[in-house]
Amino acid sequence: MLPHFPPLPSNLSFFPPILNMAAQPEDGLFHVMFLPYMAPGHMMPMVDMARLFAANGLKVTIITTPSNSTTFNHSIDRDFNSGRHISLLIIPFPSAKAGVPLGCENLSAAPTPEISIKLHHGIGMLEPEITKLFRNHRPNCIVSDYLFPWTVDVANELGIPRLAFSGSGFFNLCVSQSIEKYRPHDSISSETERFVVPGLPDQVLLTKSQLPDIVKSTTDFSHLFDKLKEAEKKSFGVLVNSFYELEPAYADHFTNVTGIKAWHLGPVSLFNKHTDDKIERGEKTASKHSCLHWLDSRKPNSVIYVCFGSLNRFSRDQTLEIACALENSGHSFIWVVGKVVKSNKENVNNEEEWWLPEGFEDKLKKKGEGMIIKGWAPQVLILEHPAIKGFLTHCGWNSVLEGVSAGLPMVTWPLFADQFYNEKLVTQVVKFGIPAGNENWKIWASDDSPCLSRKHIEIAVRRLMSDKEEEVVEMRKRAGRLAELAKKAMEKCGSSSNDLSSLLQEIRMYKQIAAEKAAT
Repeated sequence: MLPHFPPLPSNLSFFPPILNMAAQPEDGLFHVMFLPYMAPGHMMPMVDMARLFAANGLKVTIITTPSNSTTFNHSIDRDFNSGRHISLLIIPFPSAKAGVPLGCENLSAAPTPEISIKLHHGIGMLEPEITKLFRNHRPNCIVSDYLFPWTVDVANELGIPRLAFSGSGFFNLCVSQSIEKYRPHDSISSETERFVVPGLPDQVLLTKSQLPDIVKSTTDFSHLFDKLKEAEKKSFGVLVNSFYELEPAYADHFTNVTGIKAWHLGPVSLFNKHTDDKIERGEKTASKHSCLHWLDSRKPNSVIYVCFGSLNRFSRDQTLEIACALENSGHSFIWVVGKVVKSNKENVNNEEEWWLPEGFEDKLKKKGEGMIIKGWAPQVLILEHPAIKGFLTHCGWNSVLEGVSAGLPMVTWPLFADQFYNEKLVTQVVKFGIPAGNENWKIWASDDSPCLSRKHIEIAVRRLMSDKEEEVVEMRKRAGRLAELAKKAMEKCGSSSNDLSSLLQEIRMYKQIAAEKAAT
């Protein structure tokens, strides 16, 4: 039986109607509205977090756009049908006004840097409409991505708490804070000279070349990041997709140094217990059955999984180096190939955006030693498969946590965003990863981007897959122990479960205190 839909203002729509679960639960339920940013690394964990809130008895509404809703509406449908009070509120995306192709509503769909910037501005155009939604629905709490700093002002206007969702871990937050406060790189002239980040619980080494552009100079986004920091301070607190046992010193350091409340609620990917939820988490994929069937044919602990996330782009030269390294490594692999940055030197047709060396896929099929997935992959299911022994990753925070939850050691290849900081947690602090050797922070590859050689990549892969090197064997054991701790953290009375209970109690008390103030 389909839920009843209340009348909508003419400028809003629930889409598609048959799949949207916009129900009005009984009065009195604590209502939290979630606003995820429109990129997979932000949206997936935040939707998992929203579902976690609903599973704990809260009324939850997720605000999103038509194309983005299709990436998780089936999971919301299952939650609703199981009796949870969760719904999607879907608003149109201003594609024409933003100058982006129709349906391009997520950064993963942007084919060029120029479209990415236009899309970001298009997301900003939604602010007035979303503000009206908050005012009309009057939730008891707003949970919004860090990248929507204006929501803290709406929350203050409504007299409700705003929780900022951080798409990264505590370690990244602490490193960023120390870099901003002490600016150790200002005294370093060389891009490659290593320096220690001051004021942290561990010795963390970085180079200037690994720092984000916005740290080293003023950029078009500097003003936005100033707003983000100010909104963080004015918010009720920060929600972090992490678990205490992974980075305990940094969870404590963040709250002690900044004075900002924070709760660790992850790894939220572990909330997905059913196979359907794991398969449908993120974009749709046609490879779910074929890749799992291929893995079933492999021996246990014999395959390395290679994935660089949904936003990264490599040049054709770098893609060739990766292909040759994997082929020469002597190990079976699954490689998730992203769209390739087209060369300015050649006429490359649109059909060739998934470029691979000529004959490479055919050779793999004949030998049976590797598998290619173009586009999105059911990553959680792949990582959990007993055939997977290691993970070559870009160190996006979600990928790090998913690899940790699966108990896998890693080869680290950061590219931009918080990825170089995350790499240092994996390789220098917790020590369950081997760096591939990339030293250059760059948000989008180009013809002149430095290329990591096939030899560097091959050596790192061979090391990770070895059973003879004592250091790597220890990494594998450490990763296995972390996986056990991650699962315990999400169970009843685990560290993340307890933090969630504490958080829910605190935001409910906020409502009570506000009501008492209003009565007087």
